[in-house]
Amino acid sequence: MTIATYIFWICLFLLVYPYLIYPLILKLLARFFSANGKLAESREDWPAVSFIISAFNEEQVIGEKLENTLALDYPADKLEIIVISDASDDRTDEIVRAWSEKDSRIRLVRQEERRGKSAGLNHGVQAARGEAIVFSDANAMYKRDAIYELVKYFVNPEIGYVMGAALYNDGGDNEATESEGLYWRFELFLKEMESKFYSVVGGDGAIYAIRRNLFWTLKDDDINDFVNPLQIVAKGYRGIFNPQAICYEDAAEAFGKEFRRKRRIVNRSWRAVKRYLGWFNPIRQFRFLFELFSHKVLRWFSMVILIAMFVANILVVALSGHPFYAVTLAGMLLTVGLALYGASLDGKNRPIPKLVYLPYYFFLVNYAALLGIWDETRGVRHAVWNHVRDS
Repeated sequence: MTIATYIFWICLFLLVYPYLIYPLILKLLARFFSANGKLAESREDWPAVSFIISAFNEEQVIGEKLENTLALDYPADKLEIIVISDASDDRTDEIVRAWSEKDSRIRLVRQEERRGKSAGLNHGVQAARGEAIVFSDANAMYKRDAIYELVKYFVNPEIGYVMGAALYNDGGDNEATESEGLYWRFELFLKEMESKFYSVVGGDGAIYAIRRNLFWTLKDDDINDFVNPLQIVAKGYRGIFNPQAICYEDAAEAFGKEFRRKRRIVNRSWRAVKRYLGWFNPIRQFRFLFELFSHKVLRWFSMVILIAMFVANILVVALSGHPFYAVTLAGMLLTVGLALYGASLDGKNRPIPKLVYLPYYFFLVNYAALLGIWDETRGVRHAVWNHVRDS
């Protein structure tokens, strides 16, 4: 019983730590580390930018995306726009070519064989001429000053990449969108604190920028907006989160789509940690490794920790009958029951109460993470995908 009790409390701590204890520690530490250095002020200091848009079958939004990009407040002679088409078989390429005839800054780089986003970015960066690279998705619509808000930090030689804030469009009136929105607001808070403390962990494929010379060729199954920041920090640079660099995009419209996305992301991210962790010096980059394991790795194993805690709780109740642990077991069973009820309502065009869809979303994303890691252990690697807006 003593061993089971220890396991219960250790698991409880590990579950609570990423969501409550780590944010509090980070907020405290961030008060003492808040210098990002000088910023670019004169337009003469603004670097030449290659704006790279990743696209697969984006005929519905690519025209709007190019119009949005051309309207951004950045010197025209310092901006080129490269659209990477991952063997699109709709009208995406045709639309991009039509826009390129109107504006010579727009170029299409097409992969004839569908190999995924990372392979496409290798071609795009190779073709890029800018000092800074801004990565974006076809459905991410930028605010007019977003590029400047990203690249203004590059006058500081310590800064290797800058991540912006991808916000969700208003009008999402379903539980999946609201759950993801709550989760993402928490994520943005963590990124802001991490940025002040040392370096934001990861980027965001919808809106982030790097120095051109800090891009290393990616493997097809790399997740670019996680691998590339890992590489940059390992080489001695830092990453900044700027909440003033804003774009808007749509969240997943259903829990099932969000589940598939999370499973794919964790599969590739866990592989990235295993593949690139050896690049780091644990003494010089202790602060970043602390952030990485607190923010990402520990969360990916939440379902394993939760199962261990549940089994330990059952053993303690069976062996001691202690009323406190009986209450905690009842609470766990209730939470699981609410999540299962949410699963039974999902996809049936019936409203899911907040008390139900929040635990459902928690279990959903953590189960997806567990399956993503399981996929990696059995050699399943996700390199290509359809965006979550597909039906």
